[in-house]
Amino acid sequence: MVTTPVGIESIHVYPGRACLDVGDLFAARGLDPGRITNLMMDRRSVSLPCEDQVTHAVNAAKPLVDALTPQQRAGIELVVVATESGLDFGKPLSTYVHAMLGLGPRCRSFEVKHACYGATAALQTAAAIVAASPVPDARALVVATDIAGVAAPGSYHEPSEGAGAVAMVVGRSPDVLRLDVGASGCHTEEVMDTLRPRPDVDVVNSDLSLLAYLTCLEECFAAYRDRVAGADIVDTFDHLVFHIPFAGMVRGAHRTLLRKTKGFSTPQIEADFVARVAPSLTYTSQVGNLYSGSLYLALCSLVDHVDFGTARRIGLFSYGSGCGSEFFSGVVPAGATTNGGGLGRALSDRRELTVAEYDDLNRLAADRAFGVRDARLDTTPYASIMDTHVTGRGLLLLDRIEDYHRVYRWS
Repeated sequence: MVTTPVGIESIHVYPGRACLDVGDLFAARGLDPGRITNLMMDRRSVSLPCEDQVTHAVNAAKPLVDALTPQQRAGIELVVVATESGLDFGKPLSTYVHAMLGLGPRCRSFEVKHACYGATAALQTAAAIVAASPVPDARALVVATDIAGVAAPGSYHEPSEGAGAVAMVVGRSPDVLRLDVGASGCHTEEVMDTLRPRPDVDVVNSDLSLLAYLTCLEECFAAYRDRVAGADIVDTFDHLVFHIPFAGMVRGAHRTLLRKTKGFSTPQIEADFVARVAPSLTYTSQVGNLYSGSLYLALCSLVDHVDFGTARRIGLFSYGSGCGSEFFSGVVPAGATTNGGGLGRALSDRRELTVAEYDDLNRLAADRAFGVRDARLDTTPYASIMDTHVTGRGLLLLDRIEDYHRVYRWS
């Protein structure tokens, strides 16, 4: 039986318009600077008060949708948004995203939540729907979008939190990642490692989360090997891409997996990490944890920092607190690109904030939060940032909330 290729046709990241130097945050909070080494971060993206999960999603997806022909746009049968920071218990973010992108009404639309695993659940669902569609030009739009909660100042997870979105067009011409159909291994169990019991509360049990992550990686790859005969963590994959809460966690997980599965020495592990994993970490060091989009930001980093003159098979590990996880694989074709090759420029073009400006923006964030009934987003307090980095850029912004309904405008 011939299997039609399916996977990611194009991918685009919106990394926000503002960022914060992590070293400055450590100094201002009185945190131990020695821990920055394990964090492996330079900057983190910061959302403006007039940005929310919908604006991030649309600003990530719009360049992809605009690049489609009218016929290709009409072929989008599904819009699915993955997030762990939703804005309503019933109305999905996908309805706003679908409307603001001007997509046709003959379309499935829904939201997915499973912490940081949500985007992988959305991708696999989209790929299955596209593969099963009788329409030759069928496509799906998958968007992972999140905004960090307001972390307690002085906590060690505050510096790692990022914001932004990753959008992917899924179809039968997978120029970014052709999924290995059926090649995946999953593991799930109930764990209280990180959670958001209220919109304004993030609960993090770092030690438990690390243990759950390591367990899931080991169990998922064991399940993958049961499905894919002869699979080897080194020989099968040219590169590995992991969900990145922070880069040091990925380094530790890679080290543990290679010791257990291959018996590698420390020098062997380090050489393998540098060659096969490190290229996927570059963008996260500038953005922070993108939650549901984290794995796919790492995929973009790999594609942009490795010479894909020839096709290469990669292994991907997705983890979501709570917990659910999956190890799957695919082939990055020769010549693959992301963001039109411009993500590095987008990161450099952000407005770097002082810690005082960052704290001021956080105090205004409640105006856009889950459960707000009425609000008008006043951008005057941060007009200088708007003038230089937002106005005239054609970005979607939250304008106001009227009886819970979110109303948007273009910059």
